[in-house]
Amino acid sequence: MSSQEIPEEGLPAEQDTAHGAVKVADDPFADPGLPAHKPRIQDIDERAAKRSERTVALMFTLSMLATVGFIASYVIFPVDKIVFIWPIGHVSALRFSLGLTLGAALFLIGAGAVHWARTLMSDVEVADDRHPIEATPEVKAKVLADFADGARESAIGRRKLIRNTMFGALALVPLSGVVLLRDLGPLPEEKLRKTLWAKGKQLVNMNTNQPLRPEDVTVGSLTFAMPEGLEEDAHDFQTQIAKAALMIVRIEPDDIKDKQSREWGHEGIVAFSKICTHVGCPISLYEQQTHHVLCPCHQSTFDLSDGARVIFGPAGHPLPQLRIGVNSEGNLEALGDFAEPVGPAFWERG
Repeated sequence: MSSQEIPEEGLPAEQDTAHGAVKVADDPFADPGLPAHKPRIQDIDERAAKRSERTVALMFTLSMLATVGFIASYVIFPVDKIVFIWPIGHVSALRFSLGLTLGAALFLIGAGAVHWARTLMSDVEVADDRHPIEATPEVKAKVLADFADGARESAIGRRKLIRNTMFGALALVPLSGVVLLRDLGPLPEEKLRKTLWAKGKQLVNMNTNQPLRPEDVTVGSLTFAMPEGLEEDAHDFQTQIAKAALMIVRIEPDDIKDKQSREWGHEGIVAFSKICTHVGCPISLYEQQTHHVLCPCHQSTFDLSDGARVIFGPAGHPLPQLRIGVNSEGNLEALGDFAEPVGPAFWERG
């Protein structure tokens, strides 16, 4: 049964206590209105308002200090440092300090904003009638007027201490996200530019683990080598071989078109990086008739008789060549590192 079908005698009634009679209320669903506004102590006592202002400013200032502490934690604590904190137990000093300082920075900004709103901003309740979804010019004007009233009532222009410390806290907190970019991985520094190859390092056959001699490399053969001293059971073997892997071929000297390649080799033996300059795949397919090597990943093709220049595929530049010679023992040795970084190009490569 709807409210329109309720008979008048079914509506709530009022008890006339003086005569014991019952009468129907004129409007049982009348709007009771808003309760009378009770001013806060900050509204009538400027000293109390100043105390609240200093409290809010203190929270924003502590938030700034916590953000600075967050950034400093990255410098102070090493990643592997473990400390005992009661009652938590043994935890990472870096992670604990990062969580504590960032949590404090965000909490203090929120607490300061809440305290500011509850003690200094206007707390007068305003009733507003519902309006159509479409914003009329009058509504837009009212919104702008309400915004201006809110800005005036917040006293942000007059409470400069709160305003300045709030801006400082909000400006520093985003720095935490910038510092977190460190967790994307260690900085490459010079690691991408240098390999284990150096003057005097012997070329070691990756299959036999023995130093290579010129007579071990025949015309038309393809041999893979690594630097002397690099052991397969070393913890960083994969990292180092990914940069230092070398492929060696022997070409008739008269068939070598590039003058520098011929000079950097030894009796037609030339050594180039095995790492493709496209996306870093290992190159292993060699055509002895054309002196071309093919990357199996995306078919980039390099001409080893012409400075390993790219003749097909998506690779952007030739394979770096390693200058080699023969030491006093008759073994092949490097005469330095690669003249340029091996593998794909990277953003900071000049």
